[in-house]
Amino acid sequence: MRVGEQVRHAIAEILAQGSVHDADLEGHIITVPEVRMSPDLKLATIYVMPLGGRDTELVIAALDRNKKFLRGEVARRVNLKFAPDLRFRVDERFDEAERIEKLLRTPAVQKDLEQDPDSDREEEQ
Repeated sequence: MRVGEQVRHAIAEILAQGSVHDADLEGHIITVPEVRMSPDLKLATIYVMPLGGRDTELVIAALDRNKKFLRGEVARRVNLKFAPDLRFRVDERFDEAERIEKLLRTPAVQKDLEQDPDSDREEEQ
């Protein structure tokens, strides 16, 4: 298993267990869809998304406040030479997917999709 995936599992488990005691995190279910490691494995960029996408800035701030605790927990759970520095970011892929979905539903795109692809081939021959 890749190191980023191990760190992702560790962070997700720590958050799911409620091990981080911070009022701003209570009542939030946080998903951890991705962790990107730097090539030297000394920095982990952790992408998170609170369920429903609410209070993202509050959640990121709370995770940043508890970075030292989380780093120690990751070090205990993932066997690495050095515990990586943790950097938290909002995972905006959901927003991007929604934007693309809206684009696909626009009348101009629908019109293009409705054209019969076989009719173009017949004209070319």
